Amino acid sequence: MSRIGKKPIELPSGVSVNVSGNEITIKGPKGQLSRTIPPLVSVKVEKSKLEVLPAAEGDRRQSAMRGLARALFQNMVTGVSKGFTRVLEINGVGYRADAKPGTLNLALGYSHPLELVLPPGITAKVEKNRVELTGIDREVLGQLAAVVRDQRPPEPYKGKGIKYVEETIRRKVGKAGAS
Repeated sequence: MSRIGKKPIELPSGVSVNVSGNEITIKGPKGQLSRTIPPLVSVKVEKSKLEVLPAAEGDRRQSAMRGLARALFQNMVTGVSKGFTRVLEINGVGYRADAKPGTLNLALGYSHPLELVLPPGITAKVEKNRVELTGIDREVLGQLAAVVRDQRPPEPYKGKGIKYVEETIRRKVGKAGAS
């Protein structure tokens, strides 16, 4: 049994849920998100609660799908009410970023600048060596942050590269000199 799947999702004020067929739409002050309801589960909406129910009890796959669906719907509710933010830190001499509406320009020591097109609903803000990505869809935001980080992953010897702010890089000692 999924313990996460059993918990109902509390709907904050200003958030509404609409279920039509196998599609769920959640609207809030920050925007609207839609998703197909995964198979093996159903959704029940009451006043200010959203519950994910299995199609039948006892099947492990249904229990797992119930927990997954509940986590996805919780992320949708949080996204349309509060939003999500990922902060990346750029370390390295000459490494810099510049945010323009719809694009993120990166200078990371390559022979050419990199220009990343931001998905709809995602905004970027740059302050010194920090890039702050904000949006309502947690999946899209996390994928974009991973793509930005992959442009120049942090390396363990000098600590140069792009890393998440909460990430710690285990530093290595360089090669030892002749003794």
